[in-house]
Amino acid sequence: MSANTAIKLAVIGRGLIGAAAARHLSKLGHQVALIGPDEPASFARHGGVFASHYDEGRITRRFDSETFWRQANCAAIARYGEISAESGVEFYREVGCLHVGAKESSDATATGKIAAEADIHCEVYDDADLAERFPYLGSTAGMRGHFEPRHAGYISPRRLVRAQTIAAERAGAEIIDEPARAISETGSGVTIRTRSGDVAAERVLVAAGGHTQSLLGRSLGFKVYARTAALFRLGAAEVQRLDGMPSMRCFGPKGDNPYILPPIVYPDGQSWLKLGGDPVDVALESEADIKDWFRSGGSAQVADRLQTQILARIRDLKFEERRVVPCMTTFGESGLPLIGPLSERVTVATGCYGKSAKCSDELGRLGAMVLLGEVQPELAP
Repeated sequence: MSANTAIKLAVIGRGLIGAAAARHLSKLGHQVALIGPDEPASFARHGGVFASHYDEGRITRRFDSETFWRQANCAAIARYGEISAESGVEFYREVGCLHVGAKESSDATATGKIAAEADIHCEVYDDADLAERFPYLGSTAGMRGHFEPRHAGYISPRRLVRAQTIAAERAGAEIIDEPARAISETGSGVTIRTRSGDVAAERVLVAAGGHTQSLLGRSLGFKVYARTAALFRLGAAEVQRLDGMPSMRCFGPKGDNPYILPPIVYPDGQSWLKLGGDPVDVALESEADIKDWFRSGGSAQVADRLQTQILARIRDLKFEERRVVPCMTTFGESGLPLIGPLSERVTVATGCYGKSAKCSDELGRLGAMVLLGEVQPELAP
């Protein structure tokens, strides 16, 4: 798209939520520009914006303790097949999700109660039965596992963004492969400044993740936090031993409640087991902080702690290499995302709480609907 181009609708942020919004808008027949850069070739040398979808494994499941997120999960998962069919890109593996912890804990009790009330089928295993069903687990004495076998497992967020982008483009969206540098609103429209020129739009959805508030030049009441995950490269024998392993959510106090992904083949052709659950809330207050964080490569100290946890939870784990991975997430006070109009022409969709990858298609759809005039008051700023 050339400089000073005018279009009807623009979506800023070619990540999980923005790409989803562009697909939904394009399928409804609207003229849409999706603005955002590709993944950086090198974090250390990259000077532009960063996103949080540069990964091959995020847990997906219908279950959540909060009604909104549970409904969003179910709506998005129901459309996974549609997105794959429209794009030709597979991004989902249904390996199930195991929610596991001390059987007397409030988390385990609440999981069983909520799953039953929400009609989410879970198989329940205690103690020795848990060990027999999942023999690679560490000690299971006094433990309970709720296993979601259907509509649960993991997605590749990187491949999901690719699928949404391809599907949006096939439906007529224009892809602008560069970051938005600034936006300005007038009575007649919104001007988006990019490296190659200005894009004029009638209305704009800003879905730029951790960069959203700085791009808008105002606080929306959300904090951006640094996060570190650890990847462990496995040899063929370990991959075979862990065959059939589900995604896992481990209950416990903050800092001892990791999430674990099963072995997944990454772009380097190697199988990596991923562990997250960073307990350290390091606030990223500015664009410079975000860029410095990603370029730093993450926290080795947090990765050390995660390594201790994975060795405790996966029996006799043998890994050949560890990789430290930086990420970021956004948190607000309400526990809900922020999806609503900021003005007559500018709408925002942000606030992931570390939950949005699996349900990003629904969050993007909600953002698209707000841009078209439908607002859910509980999500609006």
